[in-house]
Amino acid sequence: MVAIAIGLSAWQKLGLEWQLSLAAARTIVQLLVVGSVLQVVFTWKHPLALVGLLAVMLSIASVVARNRIHTKIPSLFVLVWGAIGASAALTLVYINTLVLRQPETWTNPQYLIPLGGMMMGNAMNASAIAGERFVSNLQNHQLEIETHLCLGATSKQALASYRKDAIRAGMISIVNAMMVVGLVTLPGTITGQLLSGVDPLDAAAYQILIMLALALTNLVAILVLVEGLGRRFFNAAVQLQRF
Repeated sequence: MVAIAIGLSAWQKLGLEWQLSLAAARTIVQLLVVGSVLQVVFTWKHPLALVGLLAVMLSIASVVARNRIHTKIPSLFVLVWGAIGASAALTLVYINTLVLRQPETWTNPQYLIPLGGMMMGNAMNASAIAGERFVSNLQNHQLEIETHLCLGATSKQALASYRKDAIRAGMISIVNAMMVVGLVTLPGTITGQLLSGVDPLDAAAYQILIMLALALTNLVAILVLVEGLGRRFFNAAVQLQRF
């Protein structure tokens, strides 16, 4: 299939041959490595291995989101790490406590690794979009923000419209996906379960759980991130900082 895509690119002179080849090679290598690591974790079933793998996944997601938002804001990695980690942890605790309600799921990688990966991956994308929009708006509207401050507005009042715009931007993807799920596309969870022979209604129930969990995770991550970013743009004297 990749060879056909490369051939089509060469035929149409699109110049995508190298990118397609590199992307295909990285996909194969990265997934084989991940598969090997997961095989060890799933076989061992040790809490330390589980927590360690989740921490590595969280750190990588935080680096990717941080690089998309800004690279010069102090302690931005810590803020992104905390936002994504807290939102994913909240959702995982809720699912394990109130939905699955099985004690063994707390240390079973069969549940925590796939669910944690989906939560953190989606929170990473939502946080990157919202954070980039928020920082960009603040940098492009510094005069307006300072004008509001001079007229007596608090820092939260001066940033309110930019905060709302960033949060809405970060939530667009998951909201759109929820609007058309099952009508336009079949997401990965339900597709994978159908291919493995699971009853369609059971597969649909799992996908409903995932979609609702993603909505909560994304919104919590964005709220924490935007709140933290807003604080970093002001000093103790409520003066707007420039990065």
